[in-house]
Amino acid sequence: MASPAVRVFEHNIYVYRRTWRGTLFQTFLTPVLFLAAMGLGLGGLIDRQAGAALGGVPYMVFLAPGLLAAQAMQTAAFENTFPVMAKTTWLKTYDAMLATPLRVRDLILGDLGWSATRLVIVAAAFLVVMAVFGAVRSPSALLAIPAAALTGFAFAAPIFAFSATQRNVTLFNALFRFGITPLFLFSGTFFPVDRLPAIIQPVAYVTPLYHGVSLTRGLSLGTLDTAAGLIHVAVLAAFSIGGVVAGAYTLRRRLVK
Repeated sequence: MASPAVRVFEHNIYVYRRTWRGTLFQTFLTPVLFLAAMGLGLGGLIDRQAGAALGGVPYMVFLAPGLLAAQAMQTAAFENTFPVMAKTTWLKTYDAMLATPLRVRDLILGDLGWSATRLVIVAAAFLVVMAVFGAVRSPSALLAIPAAALTGFAFAAPIFAFSATQRNVTLFNALFRFGITPLFLFSGTFFPVDRLPAIIQPVAYVTPLYHGVSLTRGLSLGTLDTAAGLIHVAVLAAFSIGGVVAGAYTLRRRLVK
């Protein structure tokens, strides 16, 4: 007999079968547009002057793995804000599920398991686009898929925990405006973090996106130091595990009266 959490996972698959067309833009066209505009367009100007600042590689090659990690972050944020609000508040999906033998831990494991699956799909699609644009330099770039998925999950689990406490979308707007967008811009996606003012650099170094960008970029370029890679993985795993634990707590408080 399948685990109860698998039933929740299956529910998400059935929903996705009806909505997958609406995800095609984010999955495929977004990386194409970003790499064409920023990689080819802006990159053509930067490559004339960047030199060693980008490790001696074209800006497209530097940028693409950073965007891969950032895309995973953004996907995780969207998947675990409004959909969670729908299940807890608008549609009461979780309440209906708890009327069956399912338990709270089954809900969070099933939903976060689906989030992880979506992140792998998105990361794989992005890597295909990177290859088409000639932005892959090493066979180890295949490992950037699980690395990007782990980066996304380091956001998915904590954001799920946060969303389970909300009763309206007001703070979701603040999350995207003051959390996701600044991380996207200042965590090493578009330029090395050491180009930031010295007072801001330590803030960037403790964010999960910085570690995700460094991990995926190192794998894509084939330059990842083993010790640094282990540190990046450990930080992302810590955010992920902490988020799962927090999510189980906040969802239980929300649903179990």
